[in-house]
Amino acid sequence: MDGHCYQQARDLGAPLFDIRHLNPDTLPVELISQKLVERHRCLPLSCRGGQLFIATCDAANLTVLEDFEFNTGLRAVPVLVDVSALEQVIEQFLESDFDALELTELDEQNLGSIEVEEQGEERDVPPAADDAPIVIYINKLLTDAIKRGASDLHFEPFEASYRIRFRIDGVLHTVSSPPANLASRISARLKVMSKLDIAERRLPQDGRIKLRLGPKRAIDFRVSTLPTLFGEKIVMRILDGSAALLNIDVLGYHPPQKALYLGALQRPQGMILVTGPTGSGKTVSLYTGLNILNTEQRNISTAEDPVEINLPGINQVQINNRAGLTFAAALRAFLRQDPDVVMVGEIRDLETAEIAIKAAQTGHLVLSTLHTNSAAETLTRLLNMGVPAYNIAASVSLIIAQRLARRLCRHCKQPEPLTAEALEKAGFSDAQIASGLTLYRAKGCEHCTGGYKGRLGVYELLPMSPPLAELIMANGNSLELAQVAIESGMVPLRRSGLTQVAAGITSLAEINRITDWEAQG
Repeated sequence: MDGHCYQQARDLGAPLFDIRHLNPDTLPVELISQKLVERHRCLPLSCRGGQLFIATCDAANLTVLEDFEFNTGLRAVPVLVDVSALEQVIEQFLESDFDALELTELDEQNLGSIEVEEQGEERDVPPAADDAPIVIYINKLLTDAIKRGASDLHFEPFEASYRIRFRIDGVLHTVSSPPANLASRISARLKVMSKLDIAERRLPQDGRIKLRLGPKRAIDFRVSTLPTLFGEKIVMRILDGSAALLNIDVLGYHPPQKALYLGALQRPQGMILVTGPTGSGKTVSLYTGLNILNTEQRNISTAEDPVEINLPGINQVQINNRAGLTFAAALRAFLRQDPDVVMVGEIRDLETAEIAIKAAQTGHLVLSTLHTNSAAETLTRLLNMGVPAYNIAASVSLIIAQRLARRLCRHCKQPEPLTAEALEKAGFSDAQIASGLTLYRAKGCEHCTGGYKGRLGVYELLPMSPPLAELIMANGNSLELAQVAIESGMVPLRRSGLTQVAAGITSLAEINRITDWEAQG
């Protein structure tokens, strides 16, 4: 180390460090701006206790320290190192992983800086990193996901590889495989954008990003991190408010099903339950119903975990179990707030179910969800939770079980000839087969993803009827309840899907994927 460093160390009290012994894996990559490193020929070494320790050969240069402090929000502390060794380390760092991303052909629409909102105020995510390729790379992924209509982004580290996948129309597709040694930099950048603790890698964390695309459109990303064997897996759910408030006519309801849903929504009281697995479109169905009900004459309150889409004119409550704000607690508060319509994100326990049913029986319209496989199983689930049968029969007005099926691409779908025997085995009725069905299959083209583009709902709607109420009171099982419902006119889920296949909207393979082949009804 040269004499200049020793002299500054004595005069300024700055620490000395032999940077030749530096382990590059310990660098705080999320705080390193390629632009600042090149400009000042200094390198951040570590971050501890709100202080950023910076390797420099001139500790008296306050301009450099102030520049790093302004761009990181941390107090910069100089660490004196040998100038020639520092130059060698900086060159190695600049020539390393950043080049591996091969970003020269990226979209040039200001991808280095995206506009993010935090608590209602707009801000630019750390300008210190604006010109770093890792930032441009992630911003490009986010904008691509939005353009392609993805619902989720998966960032997955493995021992010798790194995989990034988009969930498009309900199916995951690999879109990028950056070098495995970039895993920590990618996760750090995403955590910085989500305002998560970048130092915490042992526990799961949840955050949120709001990306503004223009004066009238903003996209929310719900971010979840999970420690895995080889790093942090991060999943981002895209919450696009403009896509959630759909017109009921485009959701895929058959005319009789649409009439049943609209009729239940116009009732002054009762309970509408939407059921299905995660990712089956329950939230969109509920928001569409709330959008229909959202008028100046109604007081509407929702309890959600989390609040996925902001609905102007509706009082939305974010559940916080740690603070004691549970679904049950929110429901009790709603009933003291003169409500007309109440939406509960999910009925998870007996307490919530009892309060919701009480609200439905006392002049309120209640909407909620359950995780069951069919409409009939929803009734037995409530019974198994401990809800009295007479309360279920008296309060539930409509149950909607649903799945999401991918739509065939209209540009490339091809006819799929099947024998009458195959059609009968698939569940088509004799009348449908006799009419001369033309089924279609997916092919794939430049306009779609694997032959599909967009999704539609497949539904079974079970309205409460006197025969069904009697069977509930007699403690009937789900098979008996389903049979009575079908005899009363309910169209089973699979049969509803086959109608969409017969119309050429989706394929038989897709309906087989989302429904039970044996459940013919």
